[in-house]
Amino acid sequence: MQDSLFQEQRGFEPLAARMRPRNLDEYVGQAHLVGPGKPLRQAVEQGQLHSMILWGPPGVGKTTFARLLASVGDMGYETLSAVLAGVKDIRAAVERARSRKQAEGRDTLLFVDEVHRFNKSQQDAFLPHIEDGTFIFVGATTENPSFELNSALLSRTRVYVLKNLEEADLVGLLQRALHADTGLADKVTVSDRVLGLIAAAGSGDARRALNVLEVASDLAEPGTGEQPEITEAVLEQVLQSSLRRFDKGGDVFYDQISALHKSVRGSDPDASLYWMCRMLDGGADPLYVARRLVRIASEDIGNADPRALRMCLDAWDVLERLGSPEGELSMAQAVTYLALAPKSNAVYSAYNRCVADIRQDPDYQVPVHIRNAPTSLMNDLGYGEEYRYAHDEPEAFAAGEAYLPEEIHQRRYYQPVPRGLEIRLGEKRQRLDDMNKASSRQRYPSGSS
Repeated sequence: MQDSLFQEQRGFEPLAARMRPRNLDEYVGQAHLVGPGKPLRQAVEQGQLHSMILWGPPGVGKTTFARLLASVGDMGYETLSAVLAGVKDIRAAVERARSRKQAEGRDTLLFVDEVHRFNKSQQDAFLPHIEDGTFIFVGATTENPSFELNSALLSRTRVYVLKNLEEADLVGLLQRALHADTGLADKVTVSDRVLGLIAAAGSGDARRALNVLEVASDLAEPGTGEQPEITEAVLEQVLQSSLRRFDKGGDVFYDQISALHKSVRGSDPDASLYWMCRMLDGGADPLYVARRLVRIASEDIGNADPRALRMCLDAWDVLERLGSPEGELSMAQAVTYLALAPKSNAVYSAYNRCVADIRQDPDYQVPVHIRNAPTSLMNDLGYGEEYRYAHDEPEAFAAGEAYLPEEIHQRRYYQPVPRGLEIRLGEKRQRLDDMNKASSRQRYPSGSS
């Protein structure tokens, strides 16, 4: 009776459970750990398993990987949840592992989910059994092990960092779920675009993506073919959210990037903050937004306020350290600063003009007086001769000297604007220009180019 009940219950297994991989080749993601030739994969294939901590966000395959390790290694599998278990449960698992080794000669893999929730004494209870080989210990945590786990436990295990799954990985998993022996392929059809939206909605979590696919398949509407279809309308119903949140490659996304950039350029901190938040809410990678802010700092503010670039880089660094959503506050600080900072595109314009000239001009030679002369031959050829060392000149400026090729020595690319710090930079440039014109030591006679 128990067997039949168990079989009946198995008929209701969620799609995510039915899609658990049977071997390492079916395991999705984490190629940096279990890809061909990687040390952890080699350890598994060679039967040289060791105790470990799997650290990563939910849904990236920690539990699945532990089950797979036990299966590949033909080991007994014991599991504990730190949320529910206590020292008594740990002792019971230890006894079962010992009995299995004595009766069957098989090793045991003990998987402890949410291991960071065990207190110090509970974590210490594993130590002697890890050391004597009673079991291979695999702990899973979503928290930084350095802060949440005892140093004694960490010293007896290796920590592996599992990453959020890439959307391409999730699309592959969803396609496999449709065509594997799950019954979905005979039940529904789904376009590549909708499949991509489901993957995006998964946000790196395989379990979530598979759950969305499963629920959507139950709500699929009659399509143009014989089978019901998972449409965008069905998907919005399942997600209870507009698909704009997951359509990161559409026109709206690029329109919002443009709106963000133009709002900063237009010195509107409210609109700048709004469009940045819209992008983040729409599923944009926060690191991508951070890169855009750095670009804006150089393109539209430049030397009018050099602190803007530093602030954007600091916000990027904070985001990488804290992650989302904590790190996004630093980006809000940066984008409002950018909006209210004095604006200048002088560097951006100078760069573009210089690049355009270089692409169309001949390859002018470096003037002889500023060439290096590391050999006697170069010295004999006059390299570096008549070079004026600026630090030996009044105000550390060699008035009348020139550094561009003679053919273009009068060209001007950088023109500071009368805003922010560039007011002072412009004043200094004008003073240096006046000193050059007044100098009796002109490198090139006036009008020579």
